[in-house]
Amino acid sequence: MKLARKLTLALVAGMLAVFAVHATVNVLRETRFAERATQRAAHQTGHVLQLALEEIWLREGQARALKLIDDVNEIESQIRIRWVWLNAPEGDPYAPRAPRALLGKVALGEEVTWRDTVAHQTRSYIPAPIERARPGALEISESTDIQSRFVASTIRNAMVATFAMAGVCGAMAMIIGAFFVGRPVRSLVAKARRVGTGDLSGPLALLQKDELGVLADEMNAMCDTLGQSQAEVVAATEQLRHADRLNTVGKLASGIAHELGTPLNVVSGRARMIASGDLDGREVKDSAEAIVSQAERMTRIIRQLLDFARRRTAQKAWESVPELARRTVSLLGPIADKRGVKLDVIEGAGPLDAEVDAAQLEQALTNLVVNGIQAMPRGGKVTVSVSRERARPPADHGGVEGDWVKIEVADEGVGMAPETKAHVFEPFFTTKPVGEGTGLGLSVSYGIVQEHGGWIDVSSELGAGSRFQVYLPT
Repeated sequence: MKLARKLTLALVAGMLAVFAVHATVNVLRETRFAERATQRAAHQTGHVLQLALEEIWLREGQARALKLIDDVNEIESQIRIRWVWLNAPEGDPYAPRAPRALLGKVALGEEVTWRDTVAHQTRSYIPAPIERARPGALEISESTDIQSRFVASTIRNAMVATFAMAGVCGAMAMIIGAFFVGRPVRSLVAKARRVGTGDLSGPLALLQKDELGVLADEMNAMCDTLGQSQAEVVAATEQLRHADRLNTVGKLASGIAHELGTPLNVVSGRARMIASGDLDGREVKDSAEAIVSQAERMTRIIRQLLDFARRRTAQKAWESVPELARRTVSLLGPIADKRGVKLDVIEGAGPLDAEVDAAQLEQALTNLVVNGIQAMPRGGKVTVSVSRERARPPADHGGVEGDWVKIEVADEGVGMAPETKAHVFEPFFTTKPVGEGTGLGLSVSYGIVQEHGGWIDVSSELGAGSRFQVYLPT
C-alpha cells in the first residue's frame, strides 16, 4: 500500500497545484474584471454628469452646478462625487486627493484611476474643462470593500472547490491504487519472501495484464527455472557426497582388510581343529562358538562399511551424538592404527541428542577425523569431544544466541597458515599430495552441517594443530 499511497499523494499534490494555479488565474481575472467594471461605471457616470454639469455651469453658474453634484450624491450611495480644481493647493476643500504626478495627465484631458490603499477607495478623475484658466475635474470615489469582499469570496469558493475535487479524486485514486497496485504488489512481496526462504511452490496468478502482471509471470518463470536448477544442484551435491564416501571407503578398505585378518585366522584355525577330529565334544562346541563369534564380528565390520558407502536419501531422527562419534571412531580405528594415531572420544554432561541424518553426520565426522589423521604423519592423537554449549551463530548464518550441541575434532598435526584456513572449506581445495585427498571432504562436511541448521568453525596455527568445532541445533 505504500506505493499506492505515494501515487495517490503525488496525484493529489499535482491536482492541488493545477487547481491552485487555475484558482489564482480566476481570482486575478475576476479582480481585473471588477476594476474594469468600476472604471467603466465611473467613466459613464462621469461623462454623463460632466456634460450636464458643463451646461448648467455655463447657463446658471457654478453654485447651481455644484448643487447638482450634491443631489447626485444623495441619490447614489455607492459612489461619492466631488468637483476638484487640479491646481488647488493642499488643504483647499476643492483640492484633489490623488498624487500630483497623476493630475498632470488629467490636466491634459486623460482619465485617470488611482487606488487609495490608505482610504480603501478607488478614485477616478474625469477631466471637465469648463474654465480655461482653472482646469477642473470630477473626482469619483468608490469604496474597495465591496471589491475586496468579492475577491475574498472568489478565493474562498475556489479553495473549497479545489479541496473538494482533490479529496474526491484522491479517494478514487486511493481505491483504484489499492486494487490495481497495492493488492498485486502485496502478492508479489509475499511471493518474493517465500522464494527467499526457498519455497518455490505455488505460482502467482495476477489477472491484470499490465507491467505487474508481466512481473508476476516472469517471477513464476524464474521459480520454475530455480526449481530445476535446485534439483540439479541437489543431485550434483549428492553425487559429490557419494563420491566422497566411496573415496573414504577406499581408504578404509586396507585397514578393514587387516582388521578382518585376525577373525579369519581364528575361524580358519578352529575349523581345521574340528575337521581333524582331535577335539572332544566340549572342545568342538567351544570352537564352533568361537567361529560364530568371529563371523558375527566380521559381518558387523562389513555391514558398517557397506552402510557407510550406500547411497540413500536423508532421513533425520533424534540421535545420540556421542554414540555417532564413537561409531565413527570405531570405523576409522584401523586407519588410525596404521598411521600410529590414537583416537579418543570425550563425552560432556547434559543431554547431547540432535535431530540429524545419522549416515550424513557420520560422513561429516569421518572427513574431519580423517583430515586430522592425515595432518599427523608422525603419529599423534585426535580427540573428538561432544558437549553442550551456548553460542551465537556467525553473521553469515544468522540467528540469536542459544544452546547448541558442539562436536570438536582436535588434532596435534602441522596446523594451517591463515591463507590456507581461509579456503579450507572450498570444494577441491587441498594441500595434500596427489592421491591423499580430493579436496571434497571438508567441503562436504561443511555442506552437511549447514543443511542440518548448524555451522563449522575452525582454529589453527602452524605447528600447533587444528580444531574443528561443529555446532548442531539441539
